[in-house]
Amino acid sequence: MSTAKKFAGQTALYGLSTIAGRVLNFFLTPIYTRTYPAKIYGVFGNLYAYASMLNALLSFGMETTFFRYLNKRADDKQLVYNNTFGAILIVSSVFFLCTFPLAGVITNWIRIGNVTPLPDYILYIKFFIGTLILDALCVIPFAKLRADGRPGRYGLLKLINIIIFVGLNLTFIYVIPFIINHGLPGGAWMSTWFRKTWVGYVFLSNLIASAATFLMLLPELMKLQPKFSRALFAEMLIYSWPVLIANFSFLVNENLDKILLGKLLPEDISAQQVGIYTACAKISIFLSIFVNAFRLGAEPFFFSHAKNKNATHTYARIMNYFVIAVCLIFVALVANIDLLKYFIKGKDAAQTEFYWSGIKVIPVLLFGYVSLGIYMNLSVWYKLTDQTKYGLYISGIGALLTIVLNVVFIPYYGYIASAWISLAAYASMMIMSYLWGQKNYPIPYDIKKNLGYIIISVVLVYLSFSVFKRNIYIGNGLLILFGLGALFNERKELKAIFSR
Repeated sequence: MSTAKKFAGQTALYGLSTIAGRVLNFFLTPIYTRTYPAKIYGVFGNLYAYASMLNALLSFGMETTFFRYLNKRADDKQLVYNNTFGAILIVSSVFFLCTFPLAGVITNWIRIGNVTPLPDYILYIKFFIGTLILDALCVIPFAKLRADGRPGRYGLLKLINIIIFVGLNLTFIYVIPFIINHGLPGGAWMSTWFRKTWVGYVFLSNLIASAATFLMLLPELMKLQPKFSRALFAEMLIYSWPVLIANFSFLVNENLDKILLGKLLPEDISAQQVGIYTACAKISIFLSIFVNAFRLGAEPFFFSHAKNKNATHTYARIMNYFVIAVCLIFVALVANIDLLKYFIKGKDAAQTEFYWSGIKVIPVLLFGYVSLGIYMNLSVWYKLTDQTKYGLYISGIGALLTIVLNVVFIPYYGYIASAWISLAAYASMMIMSYLWGQKNYPIPYDIKKNLGYIIISVVLVYLSFSVFKRNIYIGNGLLILFGLGALFNERKELKAIFSR
């Protein structure tokens, strides 16, 4: 099988499972926005922002370390597996002991808007602590599935996790109230404990889904052995801690804006503004899905292909088609915003108006994801050359930009500032990674071609959104022209690929 086919096949399999899971999850968004006011939905954005950053700390950069050391220590893969899982187990145990007894103190620090009672918020925190630990313990078993070339089982488990999560959400939001209201069997008992429209059921559903996933991964967990190498562990830590800081910094860029919106805006509007921003950001999930699917397929592929003599040319070709793909998705989503916005419709006209007031940030957030995807593609150089310190520098600078600029501009411009700052941070990271990468591990990227596609997509998005006022017919017409132009421009390369 050619390297192109192998890479495309793996990415497609990871992509299908990721798309299926994310789409199912995405369809909860209209349910949430119809069930909860924007200020309650802001609780989602706030808590999940913290959870995302803590996920990076608990995984400790060991996922990337696992793939790197499988390649470096191919003679002892079992020891690599034991060490990386052991590191996460230690970190998770310390995290539990430091957080669960202090759930009340943590709640007082992160709570925003006073929209839910304090005891409920403490319970939310405890749900999240359990979910975070279970998810962290699943990181290396899932990485092992990817390394073993088993995207089918990987995708199935991820899909089951989402189905459980979505199913429990629908049960708590629709099924149980229906049983109680219609006096069906069990309704009397359910009415003694059920709380209608209680947002805590969402977090409880997440905890149960994570617990089920952990149990389904027991076959992989049973393969662990009580065999540990201190020397290898110390070597892994030197490699992984810059990855940890880089991953954490990246998630600061992704999530800190929601936290700072809750902290820096007046208390009477902070939760509502976080809710609007979080809901509108959900529309960018389709581009995020593609970027994440690419990462899942690319990371093990890049490591396994690194020793091939034509590796750098392969990476450059992958970048060309990645840029075309993300630019097409970028233009397509903006062209159809007036259809997609109905996924964040409220239960009445007033609530809908609140959510739709944030639509103007969607093109900005999408272009940020384009920059992020390109950065992820570019970051291969410092992972392959064991220079992970550069990932720390790049993500650290991006995080610093995110923090400083949000603190300065949020009080004046609210979530509009957060969207533009997110784009600025990702674009800066993309540029820095390219410049440093070409000095340390030159890859012959076709910069003129890639920049051309990016600039054209930005122009078409501006025309579609601002000049033609989101006219769906004109927007999709521009999308078709862009797609045909890319197809014509790449015709020779595509013909050569298909002929092989």
